[in-house]
Amino acid sequence: MTTIEQIAPTGDTRSGMAQITMAALIWGTIGVAVSLLYRLAPADPLGVGFLRLLISAPTLLVVGRALVGPGFLQVRRADLGVIALMGVAFASYQVCYFAAIPRLGVAAAVMINICSAPVITALLARVFLGERMGRASLLAMGGAVVGTGLLVGGVPQTGDVTTLLSGAALALGAGLSYSVVTMTGRAVAPRYHPLQPIALAFSLGALLLAPLALSGGLYLAYPPVGWALLLYLGLVPTAAAYVLYLRGLSTTPATVSTILALLEPLGSTILAVLFLGERLAPLGIAGAAILLTSMGLLYARS
Repeated sequence: MTTIEQIAPTGDTRSGMAQITMAALIWGTIGVAVSLLYRLAPADPLGVGFLRLLISAPTLLVVGRALVGPGFLQVRRADLGVIALMGVAFASYQVCYFAAIPRLGVAAAVMINICSAPVITALLARVFLGERMGRASLLAMGGAVVGTGLLVGGVPQTGDVTTLLSGAALALGAGLSYSVVTMTGRAVAPRYHPLQPIALAFSLGALLLAPLALSGGLYLAYPPVGWALLLYLGLVPTAAAYVLYLRGLSTTPATVSTILALLEPLGSTILAVLFLGERLAPLGIAGAAILLTSMGLLYARS
């Protein structure tokens, strides 16, 4: 069994890592876009998550059909279950993450979700994909998790123990769901155009979220600027970024991809400082430095 630093040629690995890094930084724009959306209309997180998939799924289906051709929807029978599991994980992530926030608060929910994903993925990748982390990758993962924790910061909201524990369990469920997306994406990425599994998985995720979103009274009375933000959320950080992510997964080990995805809160924090007037505490600055150092170590050892 080889370590994850030995799986792919250096050029291929660095190209894949660059694509995943770009996807993570694009994901970092979601927080600012959603914050602006909440200022414009009384939107709920689950409804926004559903509309993101509802906008991105048909777009990916149309574009994929045009680029790939008649065989776009043709999937190997052996891969149907994997892609279906990816779609379930997409839907599960939305539900778990959005349900964790009111129980824990945004900062704690993000920290548990984002920081647990690389650890869970490393364990799953060892069991199902045979990926073994080398010392450099273990050091990078540890530094990235610590850096993200310092960057996000925050403490849980006050509440009873049952509420806090259920919130922590839901945040861990979101981290597990993200890890499943990564694992399934890594499993099918080398055999398909990146648009294929993402389009099918997003379509299934939208179908699964539809009953929950509609039963809660889906808000649609957005002003034009609000719909522009929703279109951005559906087309750029959802559709385009996940295509980049899946393309990068074809040459990047699953564990490394989730470590690189920790750049998302860094990008989100920088944008919040620039556009929302938020301030970065000294511990946050230290966390950003540790996180960037960990990313540099991954690139150097790729």
